[in-house]
Parts: sequence; C-alpha cells; structure tokens
Amino acid sequence: MGRVRRHFDRRAKPLMVKYSIHRVVSPYRIRIPIINLPSTLIPKSFTAQHRMADSGSTAKPHALLVPEPAHGHFTPAAKLAINLAAKGFTVTFVNTEAFHRQLTASGHPDDVFAAAHSEGLDIRYETVSDGLPLSFDRSLLPDQFLDALCHLLPCHVEELMRKLLLGDPPIQVLIADTFFLWPSTLAEKFGVPYVSFWTQPALVFSLYHHMPLLVGNGHWGYPNEGRRDTITYIPGVPAIEPTDLVSFFQAPEASSVLLQMVTKAFEDVKRADFVLCNAVEELEPDTISALQEERRPFYAVGPLMSPVGFDGCAVTASIWAESDCSSWLDSMPPRSVLYVSFGSLVSVRKRDMEEIAYGVLQSKANFLWALRPGSVSTAEAGDGPLPDAIAEASRSRGLVVPWCRQREVLGHPAVGGFLTHCGWNSVLESMWCGVPMLCSPVLSDQPTNRKLVVEDLRIGMDVGGVGEVQRDEVSSKIDGLMGGELGAKMRMEIEKVRKAMESAWTPRGSSSNSFNKFTVDLLKHLSLSK
Repeated sequence: MGRVRRHFDRRAKPLMVKYSIHRVVSPYRIRIPIINLPSTLIPKSFTAQHRMADSGSTAKPHALLVPEPAHGHFTPAAKLAINLAAKGFTVTFVNTEAFHRQLTASGHPDDVFAAAHSEGLDIRYETVSDGLPLSFDRSLLPDQFLDALCHLLPCHVEELMRKLLLGDPPIQVLIADTFFLWPSTLAEKFGVPYVSFWTQPALVFSLYHHMPLLVGNGHWGYPNEGRRDTITYIPGVPAIEPTDLVSFFQAPEASSVLLQMVTKAFEDVKRADFVLCNAVEELEPDTISALQEERRPFYAVGPLMSPVGFDGCAVTASIWAESDCSSWLDSMPPRSVLYVSFGSLVSVRKRDMEEIAYGVLQSKANFLWALRPGSVSTAEAGDGPLPDAIAEASRSRGLVVPWCRQREVLGHPAVGGFLTHCGWNSVLESMWCGVPMLCSPVLSDQPTNRKLVVEDLRIGMDVGGVGEVQRDEVSSKIDGLMGGELGAKMRMEIEKVRKAMESAWTPRGSSSNSFNKFTVDLLKHLSLSK
C-alpha cells in the first residue's frame, strides 16, 4: 500500500511541507501528528480567549468551519455556514485546494459564497492543502488520500487557525466534520470549543457511537463475522438486523482502512463540546432522544437549508457540469418519470448496473438517468457503463445525462420515483420533494439509510444491494412504485414526511428550535470561557 512520507523544510517561513509517495509493508496505522508551527506566527499559549480579552473586542462570534472535502459533506456544511452567518456569526469556511479546483473546473465561481456575500452574510472562504500534490489522483488511491486527511490536513488547518487568531474578529470556535480524527486536539490546543458536525442520520451516529456494545454482544469485531440475530440493545433503536448495519461493520469491509479511521473519529468526538446532526427529530425521535440523554449536547437541525430571507444564497458542490433537464421534463406527463442516480461517490458493479438498466427498460416508466463518470467500477466498465439498449430507449422514453441539478429534478411534477443508492443527501432531498424511493444501497451508511426509508418510514421499496439486484424484480417494483397501489400508499406516507420536514424549520419547529438552542448554548459557553 502506498503511504505518504512527510519532509519538513525548516528553513522556509512559514513552514513548508513536502511529500512523496513510497511503498511500505507495515500495516496502516492512524496517528495524528500536530505540528508546532513557527512561534513567529503567534505564541503557543495564545488562545482565542486571550485574543478577545486583550482586544476588549465585542465583535460578533467567529466560527471556523472545516468540512470533509467531498460532495456529500461539503453541501450540508455550506448550508450550515449560511445559517450561522444569518444568526450573526462570522464564518470562515475551509476547503482543500484540490476540492476547490474540482469545483471551479466544473464551472463554479472562485468565490463559492458570492450569493451569500451579496446578501450581506459574513462568510469568508479559505483554501488549504490536504498535504498531497494537486496532480495526485485521490479517487484511484483512496487509502493514501485518507492517510493525508488524518495526518497532513490538520497541520495546514493548524497553521490557518494560528493566522486567524490574529484576525478581526479572531476565531472563537472550531466546527469540523465528525469523520475527522483531530478536531478536539486542535480545539484544546487553541482553547476554543469544538462542535462536531454529523452529516448523516442519527441512527448511523448511534451505531458508530455504540460500537463497543456491538463488539461486546458479538455482533461485530469477530473473525467469523459474529452473530446474525436481530440487534435489540442499542439505546433508542428498538431493532435492527446485522445486514442493516453500516457496510464497514460487514465482511469484507470489517477490516477496512476507513473503518479504522471512523473508529478513531468516534473516540475524538467524545471530546466534542457540542454535536450538530443533519437529521429531523420527527423522523428519528427515539434515536435522537436516546443520544441526547447519553452524550454531550446533541442537536438535530436537519434538513439544513437556506434560512428564511436567504433563499438565493444556496451553494452547490457539483464537481461535474450540470445538465438542464427542465425542457425534457416539461414534455413528460405528471409522475411518469423515474429518476435514477447513484450519487457523487459510489461505483456500482457492472453486473448490478446492467440488471438495474434492463429492469428500467422492462418497466413501463419513462426515465431520467444521471450517469456521472465513474458510476461503474473502473475495472469492470468495459465498453460502456450501460447497455446499448438504454441509448436506443433514450430516443423515445428516456434521457441519460452526465449530471444534473438533482433538487430541481426531484421537485419537478413529472418525476414520480427515485431509484437511489440511499446517500443521506439524496434521501433528504427526495423526502423534501415528496418523491418515494427504490433503494439499492452500495456502501457506508446506505444500508442503514435504506432501513429508515423502507422499514421505519415506509416511503420506499428495496430492490437489493451489492450482488442482489435482479432485473425482473427491479422492473416490477418500478411499475408498482410509479402506478401501483403500494406506490400510492407510499406517496401518502412521504407526503406526511415532507410536511414534517417542512414544519421542522418553521419558526417554532423542532429543527429551528434546536438550532436556536445550539447558538444560545454556544454563545453562553463562549461568554463563560472569556
């Protein structure tokens, strides 16, 4: 496995970091080296509280927000930044240079928050190196990329924090993605509170949080894959099957590098002062209540969206050019189109993709398929990701595009169903638009999200996970969802869910109240620490 070796050139000011990739035979180890940068930048003992006290400043609070550099994490973090700024915070939003380059290459402006700035919101945008050259292929060498996020990115975030402590106003709080391993270390070093930002449902957070219970009861962490009976001992989770656990808990992924990273991350989050979760209390009441009883302050603030009065401030994080499908959709009858997309990250096995494609062709539905580059596993892609018959069908009843504006597509009256991988952002958008789902999870939180959609909320059908998809079942379930009695029942259920989500962000709604309480609690925490 490739690994990143760090070389430090101490003659340069500020500290310059050089890297090279080389081969090692040692197993992957997770360490968090936090570099002490030159004292000429700022004294090591100089914390945010010292800076505020010395200046006598009454400036508005300043939050440093660091999302994971991936579409599914960047988008909700950008919405969080806008909501904080609308509450009067100064927010410095940190992106990696590599991910920023991908955004601008797809047509996004260099100033990602230009629309927010035009509305007077104080959101500042900074880019830092993730420790790897811009030319490094992060998608083809994911273990090395994760290694850099663990070991190298925090060095550059630390350097930025030292600089911003001298800013106006100085940073007072660190908000970072829960999947990072190092935020609590940096927060403690600079004397600022740490807010952990969780971008997935509360159920998935609870499973990670209770990993020791899963190990202790034999459902995970054993060479023979552990017990396979129903899990009934997770607080706030009445019952869950082992097959519905996060994919990293299931063979062959149970020894993956990413799982090691997540395990360490959830050790770090124990030291967080607050946890924000992009979930809705009405949709996961028992799980959220149990988490609020168990750990430090936990706030359900989903689905994050632009606050009232700032609708034009939305930030998109597509790294591909987005096709405008509105004219084609306008030509289709209401609820006649099945939207198909497997999100921004996962690669589907060619066999599974073909079964889904033939299932779509055998159905009666029109279809819009967003097929981004890399949707099919590179090693299996062959001549093309979809059968030739899909191209032929596209002339009469379908449209295949590389990427599209998903929220706009789901909100169009012509769309009656969504065949999805069950990424949490996709699930939230589908629920918000009232579109029932066909679920084909691939990895990570997606099997657990499928449980929420299919079993808990009853707003979707399962068409099978990796290696399970069968074209005849896909076809029959598409027709059932789009025009059958079961599909009609699901539309009734998802309309209830849509109203609950909409209500959550009304002035007295659960998420609105939770976000208000978070800002009040954070400001109180900051005032007490001065």
